[in-house]
Amino acid sequence: METTLSSSAKQSVAVPEPTVRRLPTYLNIIKNLQQAEHTYVSAPTLARILRLDPTQVTKDLSYTGVIGKTRVGYQISELVEALEDFLGFNRKHEAFLVGAGYLGSALIQYQGFRESGMRIVAAFDIDKNKIGTDIAGVPVFHLEKFRDLTERLHITIGIITTPPSAAQNVADLMIGWGIKAIWNFAPIGLKVPEHIILQDTHIYANLAVILNKLDHTALK
Repeated sequence: METTLSSSAKQSVAVPEPTVRRLPTYLNIIKNLQQAEHTYVSAPTLARILRLDPTQVTKDLSYTGVIGKTRVGYQISELVEALEDFLGFNRKHEAFLVGAGYLGSALIQYQGFRESGMRIVAAFDIDKNKIGTDIAGVPVFHLEKFRDLTERLHITIGIITTPPSAAQNVADLMIGWGIKAIWNFAPIGLKVPEHIILQDTHIYANLAVILNKLDHTALK
């Protein structure tokens, strides 16, 4: 799968999804080097940290439009700026979340989203005990308010943290109410039109992989 993103080179290019997934990790490592007052970093250094081939690092970073200097590497301040611009972390993105339970509450309070430019501005639920409350300053509304607020605030990102039985219905409502991108945390596959951006994050699936690998390791 490929993703089209804008880069600091002001070009629209098709970027392989594995590259997009690696770029935030590059950014985190490079920011740590910046805090340690390093000025330059080389592709081989990043490759050692990430256990990648240096040519892969060079190829990944080329999508940002930044070019390293021979025998010196990349200027860290320039690379941080380019990565943040390329990933959209230096722009503001607002989202609505449906499912104000434990997982939804945790996501709302996760500081890393704000550092990446995304802010959950409202949560929605059908539980009368949650409606009218707030989570870390984020108000919780009845789901029926979603449509009006989406139109008023021009929200295009929806996050689903509902039980699996409700997720597809919520996704259908989101799409009908103008949401263009859905981040689904419910452990169920959603069916959406091709023009809708869908990203699944199934925590149980990741846990299953960890436990399976752990069990196989224990058997050796």
